[in-house]
Order: sequence, then structure tokens, then C-alpha cells
Amino acid sequence: MTVRVLVADDQELVRTGLRMILNAQPDIEVVGEAADGAEAVALARRLRPDVCLFDIRMPVLDGLDATRELAGPGVADPIPVVVITTFDLDEYVYAALRAGARGFLLKDAGPAMLAEAVHAAARGDALIAPSITVRLLETFAGSQQATPSASPAEPLTEREQHVLAEVARGFGNTEIASELHISLSTVKTHIASIMSKIGARNRVEVAIWALGRRGDDASNRRLAE
Repeated sequence: MTVRVLVADDQELVRTGLRMILNAQPDIEVVGEAADGAEAVALARRLRPDVCLFDIRMPVLDGLDATRELAGPGVADPIPVVVITTFDLDEYVYAALRAGARGFLLKDAGPAMLAEAVHAAARGDALIAPSITVRLLETFAGSQQATPSASPAEPLTEREQHVLAEVARGFGNTEIASELHISLSTVKTHIASIMSKIGARNRVEVAIWALGRRGDDASNRRLAE
């Protein structure tokens, strides 16, 4: 099944590059392009793509506001949005996720990660650049806001626990597959299962949950001593 994508970026060269990368995938097709956020929202509502790929800094309406219009809280029929940007700033990441984005990538992520993020968004999952996941976790841990984690709806299998540990290290699906010597599709299946069991919406929430569990385990060990 082909994933239909709308690309929005104010730079024609960037739009051309993204279109070429995505159209080179056998199951992804770029069905529209926009040079500003307002045009992107109008096109998305008319074309109803499976996924929108938005830059943050655009004229008329920026990518965050465009994301909020299409996927934010209260939107009756949201369209999945992946935000892609040159700017590696925490405030952009937080704002994009709060606006309803299903993914956050940097423009140097590479074709494989870009395609993976598009597919994840189309499935209803979320993918955030591994380097950003690691930094958000460091911020989370440094803020000392880690709280005891709720138990999963169902116990994680041993393999899911292995995958969870790699997600917490900030590894992408391809890296996890290589590290654990399993197929990419198996990694995706395990991550989907983990997210379902713990009620996470994206990889950052999965990793934060893992961090909280680590804290619980450490506390339990100290009590036992």
C-alpha cells in the first residue's frame, strides 16, 4: 500500500531533495508540495495525504502552527505530521510534540530514517531522531522529575525488554536490528507491542518509561539491602 505524502518547505531545493528521496521508495509517493504553512494546510485538507512532512520555519504560517491546525488537540480527523528541520533546538521538539507531530527529524537524518519516520506516522506510530531522544532523556533525568512508572498492561517479554533497553540508549530501528541480530520488521513489531503495553505515544515516552523503571529497580534494591 503506497503512503501518500505532502511536503512543505519554503526552500525549493529542499522540497526537490525530499521529493526525490521519498519517491525513490517503492511504497511512498509525494502527492503535493507547499512553500508555506498556510498553503500546506489548505493542500492537506484538499488532498488528505497519509502523512505530512513539514519544515518548522515557513512564511505565512510556520510548521508548528500548521501541525496544530491539522493534528493538534481537538482536531476531529487529524492527519499525521512529521516535522523535519535544520534546527536542533529543544523548544522546537517540545513544541512540535505538543502541537501533535508524530515524528521529529533533523534534515541530516538520511533517506532510511526519513522513510522510516513516514511509515511510522502512517501506521499511527511515532519516530523521533535518536540523537534527540538521548538529549531529551538527559534533560528529563537532570530535572529529577523521574517518577515511579506504572506497570505495563501486560508483562514485557524478554526480547521486548532487550529492545526497550536499546530504545532507551537512543538507537534507531536499524541499529537495534543490527545490535540484537533480528530483522527490522521484528524490531518494529516489538516496539509497537511495547508502546501498546505501556501506553506510550512515541519513542521518547518509551525511553522515559524505561528510565523510570530503572529508577524503581534501583530503589527496590536499596530497600532490599
